[in-house]
Amino acid sequence: MKRIILLLSTLAALLLPSAVFASGDIVNPVDFTTTWLGISALIIFVFAYALVIGEESLHLRKSKPVMVAAGLIWILVAIAFNGNGDTTSAHKLVQHNILEYAELLLFLLAAMTYVNTMEERNVFSALRAFLVSKGLSLRAIFWLTGLLAFFISPIADNLTTALVMAAVVMAVAKDNVKFVTLGCINIVIAANAGGAFSPFGDITTLMVWQKGMVSFQGFFVLFVPSLVNWLVPAAIMVMFLPNSVPPKVSEDVYVKQGGYIIIAMFLATIALAVSFHSVLHLPSMLGMMTGLGVLKFYGYWLKKSAINFEEPFSGNTQLDSSPQGAPFDIFHQLQRSEWDTLMFFYGVILCVGGLGALGYLNLTSHLMYDQLGASWANILVGFLSAIVDNIPVMFAVLSMAPDMDVNQWLLVTLTAGVGGSLLSIGSAAGVALMGQARGIYTFFSHLKWTWAIFLGYAASIGTHYWISGMAF
Repeated sequence: MKRIILLLSTLAALLLPSAVFASGDIVNPVDFTTTWLGISALIIFVFAYALVIGEESLHLRKSKPVMVAAGLIWILVAIAFNGNGDTTSAHKLVQHNILEYAELLLFLLAAMTYVNTMEERNVFSALRAFLVSKGLSLRAIFWLTGLLAFFISPIADNLTTALVMAAVVMAVAKDNVKFVTLGCINIVIAANAGGAFSPFGDITTLMVWQKGMVSFQGFFVLFVPSLVNWLVPAAIMVMFLPNSVPPKVSEDVYVKQGGYIIIAMFLATIALAVSFHSVLHLPSMLGMMTGLGVLKFYGYWLKKSAINFEEPFSGNTQLDSSPQGAPFDIFHQLQRSEWDTLMFFYGVILCVGGLGALGYLNLTSHLMYDQLGASWANILVGFLSAIVDNIPVMFAVLSMAPDMDVNQWLLVTLTAGVGGSLLSIGSAAGVALMGQARGIYTFFSHLKWTWAIFLGYAASIGTHYWISGMAF
């Protein structure tokens, strides 16, 4: 029984943080890891996360099990602290977790609404139509979709980027199984790598930036390692593609009124968020929400303009399911945010926060950073993120707050971001493309090329060590 408890504890130790500061007060850590309360909470989390991993086969949205598990775990946390004569600490700890979640929720909600609005204005559809109509060779499309995924994902999320680029691959040569498979793998790697060198490219980089572990400019040190992470496997895979030229595909799509202005507004909103964080020392979320408010004002003008001038909405290509011919509605774009992902984020933060409150922080720190050392621990994070979502992994590392210099924080940011490319289930981009190219791009078709992706992973780590001058 002790071995089973130790095994489960070790697994959780790699995932589970503990918040010890809340509302300015310090909550003294208590070890409940060997009590029935701590063990029960751990089992609940492992079972819930098993359901998350099986989302594709079970067709059960990933937010559902972790939201239920979060409530059950915090019941056990409250019982544990109350039974120890402490009736306030559990409340302070959960408030701290909720505050962290609220800041990220509002930041991501603003960013998602902007991306959804650009989709509705046909910005991404026009890009796709432009690419498929050029009559490029399969190898040229392979490189171009990867390159665009690498440079678009630092601004837009990697999920949207991957879906748009995969639509190009499917439109060009849907019947060519090898091209679609390698094209999708290439896009997943490029989208994940591109998100690793930008504070806005991934939720994990956003978390690291908001915690102040790395400055806004500091992330761009990871540009070359991230580029290497994509180029190494891409250069290997492209050799297995024929250099044939598929027939042109014509698609008439135009950007709707205000589409280009909204792109400029989104970039200005990002600049505003950076200014709030770096200059005013306020949460970057305030800058994003201010920009969202400006977008809503502009959305009001778009709606009035469409009605007054009878803008012909019908016939436009749309990526969402909104009715053709309907006037622009900013609240529809707000509703289209990835609520399952946002609620999953809530469940994960509350689950791991609750398990951390039960005493897993010291165990985690000892197993990873004291025993293995910062370098090996941070490299391990990348492999873990290929199996488990990188959000709880990075949240755990941030909550442990190991004593590391900025180069080690950049290393763990890199590995958490690109490690998910090792398996198709390791990132939102991979999971989404398995659905988009169902039956062609699969878990096992991706697994056949994991060796090449691993070479890119190792090369990117070596490049970071070389550029930063770190000692292993």
